[in-house]
Amino acid sequence: MTRLRLSALAAAGLLLAATALPAMSGDPPGILEAKAIAEEGFIFGLPIVMNYGIMYEYAVDRNSGQFKAPFNELKNESNVFTYKDTAVVTPNSDTPYSLMWMDLRAEPMVLSVPAVDPKRYYSIQLCDGNTYNFGYIGTRATGSEAGDYMIVAPNWNGATPAGIKRVFRSGTDLSLAIYRTQLFNPDDLEGVKKVQAGYKVQTLSAFLKQPAPAAAPAIEFPKIDKELVKTNFLEYLDFALQFAPPVSNEADIRAKLARIGVGPGKTFNFKDLSIEHKLEIALGMKEGQRKVDEAAAHVGKDINGWKVSSLPGDSAHYNGDWLARATAAQVGIYGNDAVEAMYPLTRTDGDGNTLDGSKHDYTLTFPKGQLPPANAFWSLTMYDGKTQLLIKNPIDRYLINSPMLPRMETNPDGSLTLYIQKESPGAAKDANWLPAPDGPIYMVMRLYWPKSEAPSILPAGEGTWRPAPIAMVN
Repeated sequence: MTRLRLSALAAAGLLLAATALPAMSGDPPGILEAKAIAEEGFIFGLPIVMNYGIMYEYAVDRNSGQFKAPFNELKNESNVFTYKDTAVVTPNSDTPYSLMWMDLRAEPMVLSVPAVDPKRYYSIQLCDGNTYNFGYIGTRATGSEAGDYMIVAPNWNGATPAGIKRVFRSGTDLSLAIYRTQLFNPDDLEGVKKVQAGYKVQTLSAFLKQPAPAAAPAIEFPKIDKELVKTNFLEYLDFALQFAPPVSNEADIRAKLARIGVGPGKTFNFKDLSIEHKLEIALGMKEGQRKVDEAAAHVGKDINGWKVSSLPGDSAHYNGDWLARATAAQVGIYGNDAVEAMYPLTRTDGDGNTLDGSKHDYTLTFPKGQLPPANAFWSLTMYDGKTQLLIKNPIDRYLINSPMLPRMETNPDGSLTLYIQKESPGAAKDANWLPAPDGPIYMVMRLYWPKSEAPSILPAGEGTWRPAPIAMVN
């Protein structure tokens, strides 16, 4: 479930039909102005609409095939991902997930965590409907002790009860909590389940053992799928913005969107536009998608064949750079802040040649003292280069991570060599073998809680630690 990619929605918005928004009165913008607004509005709105599509499948539509749990209920996932898991690309086998979508309109939610062994990393990423990471609970951010934390809506102004360690303010009324709990090895599932059983969520009134306030009005969520999003993109954006009070750096884009009938303050209906307006808006949105695609293709810095980048963050991190926010969502929505996790990835060897397990064997050698610098742990996961899914292999090994180091063989000079190939490198080297597909290879390195002191991968692309190149074996 790495960063919850949703490619069907990431390609959205290339067409625009007459969208059935409430009738308004007012003058529409000129044709060229409408095109320019549509382009900028698409870039601004892409993460918001992508988030809405995922929320709809996970927390609204019980028949979606992806439904997890209704709002304000926690869903624990305790399984180890294997090649049989195909619903989400680039799945993570390091940290089983727990998920909760929160409706904060009526009252805050209280997230309670148990005491967790400091050796076991865990994190709770708090992400709002704008795809801003507005806070973290967990090993790095708050420590391994038990605690109660409160998540509040943008405009909540109540008192903080006794016993609450920290209050996190979401930028939107509907937001997401993503729990990650470290799995040491496939035999450690019961350990993960024990931690997950200690995660508790409840409304503030339940936490205080007081009567609940009046329920918030029911929401009529518009159905969304990969076809509807192509024709109704701006309608979904208009719907989602009602739950996202504007912040200061959004004043300009919100005013522009209102000019084409999107968001609070809109003055006319899309269906009142001329066919020329509609065509220009469609072209503007298509140009917006092209810019996002181009930015995504060039994201990150190339270091020894690895792409190293750090896009996700909070509102201040993006500071109104809507293209950077859209690129982060398209590359991998719900990505962690760099201080929480870094994800170097590669499809090439150190010389720039495409990795292909059907043609070559490869090695990756970390010099002595130069393993990935992480306070929690690191891993290297293998994927099929075509599908970005885990691959079936004879030893059921999908990754190599730092907890496996005691069982691995080091070289006489203290370096560590990993063997990346589709066939066994031999019994003496099997402990260091990462099975590869019979075809294109895609690999993702994960550094959880990367070290900030040298050697460090931070700042992204400029740090003193550089991932070693993949070498082709002759």
